[in-house]
Amino acid sequence: MALRISQKSSGRLPRLCSEEDSWSGIRSDVEAGDRSFRFMVLVPAHNEELGISDCLHHLIREVDSPEQVLVVADNCTDQTAAIARSFGVNVIERQDPARLGKGYALDYGLRHLEAVRPEVVVLVDADCVARSGSIQRIAQLAFQEDRPVQAVYLMQTPQAPSQRDLISALAFLFKNLVRPAGMAQLGLPCWLTGTGMAFPWSVIRQVSLSSGNLVEDMQMSVDLAIAGSAPLLCADAEIGGCLPSQRTSAKQQRTRWEHGHLQTLKTQVPRLLQAAIHQQRLDLLVLALDLAVPPLALLVLLWTASVLAAIAGFAVGGTILPLVISALAGAFLLAAVLLGWYRFGRSLVPLSAILAVPFYILWKIPLYVTFLFRPQTKWIRTDREKLRTAED
Repeated sequence: MALRISQKSSGRLPRLCSEEDSWSGIRSDVEAGDRSFRFMVLVPAHNEELGISDCLHHLIREVDSPEQVLVVADNCTDQTAAIARSFGVNVIERQDPARLGKGYALDYGLRHLEAVRPEVVVLVDADCVARSGSIQRIAQLAFQEDRPVQAVYLMQTPQAPSQRDLISALAFLFKNLVRPAGMAQLGLPCWLTGTGMAFPWSVIRQVSLSSGNLVEDMQMSVDLAIAGSAPLLCADAEIGGCLPSQRTSAKQQRTRWEHGHLQTLKTQVPRLLQAAIHQQRLDLLVLALDLAVPPLALLVLLWTASVLAAIAGFAVGGTILPLVISALAGAFLLAAVLLGWYRFGRSLVPLSAILAVPFYILWKIPLYVTFLFRPQTKWIRTDREKLRTAED
């Protein structure tokens, strides 16, 4: 069964689908209103006064009462806590400048929920909005399957997006929809993507969150998978964020994501492989192989380097075989990208923007050079402009 995206005007990320235009395929078969359990929504928020109103406006429609939402105002110096309280939700404040990062905020919130111990905890970032019914769907599925559940998390582009914005959103689409959907079709787990996640209480308390990990969601995915609770994709649930429009903010966000990805790749692929052999589990092997694939721009750079090396070797009298293998690998990579774009991204990125991919890759080179000599190791919040409200 194929997935589809609701269409929007050319050059913009499709809006979150309506109730009638949800994803087809990989359905969760969950009736959101049929609940015999209690869930809480945990919202970590650090200086999110510009976006938290949109987030909470959608969230309180998903719960029986605002008290089911807990906002952790983490090291805030703005009006985040006051705005959250105006919605009638629970708000706790944390001040610890020495320990920055979403992981610390989540751990603080979960310790606060120890007195309640809900059957399911849903995690939503304060700069995101959820399509109607999505929160209840992932909570229900997590309760039924006793596994972590991940909603489809996509990015909208800023107003008047540049070609770089469009390509970034397309890369996000590949990472958070195309690849996870393919794995789900094969009955394999997915990666957590940081927001729109639901956890059974017993599962979320298995993992350590109290850290400043740059990509705490990827680390959590590894820890849970090895422990026997690999995440499950719920393609009927959707949550959306917005790419930052300012160049400095976009570069800061991308650096955090990609440096964190590469650090996790370096440390966790061997761990997953070892666990796959020891536990004799195919799903861990697949997760290790998937994690071993670097970000798309870096993958293309590595392929280019291999082609140049093969050409140089052949020029000095070496065999042509490495060049043939590199050419075939490039053809497969190009075909995969074009097929993915044609099936999922035509409404997001016009064909003309695809021609800008080489310039996008060149923009990323300093980011990877920085990783070699001065990798980012501390969590730094990305400055946010006002979040665009997603339509139900």
